[in-house]
Amino acid sequence: MPAATNIRCNARWKRNNPISLDNRLTLAVEAGAVVLPAGRVLAIGARGDTDLSAVPNAEVVTSFKPDYDLWSERGRAVHKAIAGPADGAVIFLPRAKQQARDWIARALALGCPVVVDGQKTSGIDSMLKALRSEASVGAPFAKAHGKVFTVEPTSAFAHWQQPDLVEVGGWKTAPGAFSADGPDPASVALADALPPLAGRVADLGAGWGFLSAKILEQEKVGHADLVEADCHALEAARANINDPRAQFHWADALSWQAEPYDHIVSNPPFHTERRADPALGIGFIRRAARLLAPSGTFWLVANRHLPYEAALSEEFGQVTELPGPPAFKLIRASRPARKRR
Repeated sequence: MPAATNIRCNARWKRNNPISLDNRLTLAVEAGAVVLPAGRVLAIGARGDTDLSAVPNAEVVTSFKPDYDLWSERGRAVHKAIAGPADGAVIFLPRAKQQARDWIARALALGCPVVVDGQKTSGIDSMLKALRSEASVGAPFAKAHGKVFTVEPTSAFAHWQQPDLVEVGGWKTAPGAFSADGPDPASVALADALPPLAGRVADLGAGWGFLSAKILEQEKVGHADLVEADCHALEAARANINDPRAQFHWADALSWQAEPYDHIVSNPPFHTERRADPALGIGFIRRAARLLAPSGTFWLVANRHLPYEAALSEEFGQVTELPGPPAFKLIRASRPARKRR
């Protein structure tokens, strides 16, 4: 299952392109539309390609492991959760509404001004309207199909704060995680199609653990690695799975290294923030081929339109589509190409 937050991105792309062309915050500061305070400023939700030149000393808050590592490598202080004290905060608005509200509530609870920067496609206009109804909000600066504005400290939105984990239909999920409202239909389809498995298994992009929980119902599975880039989704997986065979790894699946597996399952992400990016899923396919034992098998589910066939044929000697719902491809791939791990 893809994770956390339906805003996954390609770590390799980001390492080669560290600065975004979307510099709305910098332009707003240069125009005087936004004034950032001196002292400790948190940059909440800053991606690896976010332009933070306007806040050179800001401390980044991100739960996404590739971004966490990138900012650490650049010498920034990085945190997995919002915590004070702070003199100011900048929120880069996520698409998930509940997650966006939660971040704003937690940032305002620090008692400092909060700058909100977001695209129209992330709901910045409706968020501006909601904040204006209960708080003092500065004039918005519009640029590049989005807005940035400042919200003065208030407790009016304390009720927006979400619990760290929520229960949905007997499962624990995390606000903002992929499929936070219940099991993803694609993952359900793959779980239903899997035959009995045995040996070492990995779930690449494990999310809050639905697929792994189903796999661990099988007695012959000896070990299961859950590899997930969103630490909050991974905490939900820990809450869902109480099994000594399971190991939980906050890691980028695209660079994950381990001893060879007998089986790998995956419902990989296919979005980079707001854009469809099939290269993500292709990266998961290539990594699975490197991680499998020679006799190992890769089990993949993907939306029907995603162009994964060429990569599957290149990386595996045998590729078979399994029966399942028409909206998805259910793939069994075996005989991985022998390439350097």
